[in-house]
Amino acid sequence: MSMFKKTTLALAISAIAGGALAQSAPAPAPEPEKSPITANVTVTNDYRYRGISQSNFKPAIQGGFDYAHESGFYIGNWNSSISWISDANSAGGRNNVSAPIEMDFYGGFKKELIGTGFASDIGVLQYYYPTSGLPSSATNPNTTEIYAAQNFSFGPLTGFVKLSYAVSNIFGFADSSGSYYPDLTLNYDTGVWGITANAHIGYQYIAGKYSRTISNSSLYSYTDYKLGLTKDFGGGLSLSAAYVTTNAGKTGATYNYSSPTGKNLGGSTGIVSLTKTF
Repeated sequence: MSMFKKTTLALAISAIAGGALAQSAPAPAPEPEKSPITANVTVTNDYRYRGISQSNFKPAIQGGFDYAHESGFYIGNWNSSISWISDANSAGGRNNVSAPIEMDFYGGFKKELIGTGFASDIGVLQYYYPTSGLPSSATNPNTTEIYAAQNFSFGPLTGFVKLSYAVSNIFGFADSSGSYYPDLTLNYDTGVWGITANAHIGYQYIAGKYSRTISNSSLYSYTDYKLGLTKDFGGGLSLSAAYVTTNAGKTGATYNYSSPTGKNLGGSTGIVSLTKTF
């Protein structure tokens, strides 16, 4: 038999065998493409934002979604139950103010411009608080910030450094445009049981006329800290536990960030949160 015939016969046998295998054991389906849309929902025992309780030490439910385009542009929305606006007004004798939710809308551009694992991020964030009963003399709590962040990755250590800058009044402080918040977040994958160690530090500076009229520009400015652990259970489910505190101070006998009952909203506490991402 010539070499050509041998080769032809071998190819024919191979094709028949391949067809039989294909019929008896179908090839695995290709993995579905990753969706550009992700969603998340969280339950927590206390909503702390920049170290200050937004829910008066009570549990909160939170959730949102993000859309990220392959070009680097993204938009998103995140929401949480709150009580601080109605609490602050009730402490002032106004008991008809309702503001049960915080709604955050944001968009920006995030891309690994420096190198793999080093994503640069710039964007704008609008904090929106649907309210009813807020007196005209009160400063609207709605806040607009622009931000810039640099993410980094060094093996098991990841994190980011970020600067947020208020281009409007910030969280109900009158004439406070120009307030800013630089912060640093670190995450270390321990390699044990899916546990990541977390650390955070930030400084909230409150600027403007309101601070100067009370003769202390740093009265409402403070530093916040967090140390914690996050357990990844897989399937988008994670549990985190953290110690959170601030150095927010007092004016006389009154805490600068005070609950209606006089407790320090920036006091040390433990936070436990369960999150599911989709």
